[in-house]
Amino acid sequence: MTDKSVINLVKILIGTAWIDGKIQPEEREYLNRIALEKGVADEAEIQPLLHEFTSVKPSECYEWVKQYLGDRPSFEECQQLLEAVSGLIYSDGTVDTEEAKLLTELQSFAPTGKSGDQSSNAVLSAIRSVYKRWISKLE
Repeated sequence: MTDKSVINLVKILIGTAWIDGKIQPEEREYLNRIALEKGVADEAEIQPLLHEFTSVKPSECYEWVKQYLGDRPSFEECQQLLEAVSGLIYSDGTVDTEEAKLLTELQSFAPTGKSGDQSSNAVLSAIRSVYKRWISKLE
């Protein structure tokens, strides 16, 4: 039995790939590799999504993110999800408007408060890093 959080993470990545309306070839390749690495490629919940038998609406993706992170996610959980999503978004070398919105939304889940300021800065730094890589690839 595979860990439910791993299945949810892969679902979020698939949803992220769909967020701009279609899965790019590079995203498809990335998703297949991640699903195999995580051991969920044959899971009943993942297969129809991975093989694009069903599309994913942005609202579904955001709902999966909320379920995955829960009510009080730690900074580490937010950071790990942000890194996983950034990896997928960067895989095709472009950052779509909807993808940028998702990255911003993920940042809003980061814990707030005294340590939250530090967390927020680290999440923003990760987002900036993705944008810098994207821009440098365009040049």
